[in-house]
Amino acid sequence: MELSEQNVKKQRPVHLDLQTIRFPATAIASILHRVSGVIMLFAVGVLLWLLNASLKSPESFQYVQSLLDSFLLKLIVWGILTVLGYHLLGGLRHLVMDTGRWEELASGKASAKAVFVLAIIFSILAGVWVW
Repeated sequence: MELSEQNVKKQRPVHLDLQTIRFPATAIASILHRVSGVIMLFAVGVLLWLLNASLKSPESFQYVQSLLDSFLLKLIVWGILTVLGYHLLGGLRHLVMDTGRWEELASGKASAKAVFVLAIIFSILAGVWVW
């Protein structure tokens, strides 16, 4: 092993306390974008089930309509819309970054914070629409 490899290994931390690490806004935005994508994967199943159930017969349509009046399903639909909105905004941010813009630290932080604010506004609007 070369001397430089030994120095690199000695400089690496042995134990990382993940509870004390503060992630920057850019990292949080990226992680939430990935998490929202996974959540949407399961949300598509819920939405397809609701669509399928509503198209079977007039009685099943009435059943789905009554389900949509329940607090729990309204909460689920609101959550799905919130996740979809965040994922869309985060995806647009990533697309702009792929063009070479917003890659500097200051503009990256600003775009991440803008996505958070817009996602909160979208979530509030989706909540008003669902309820």
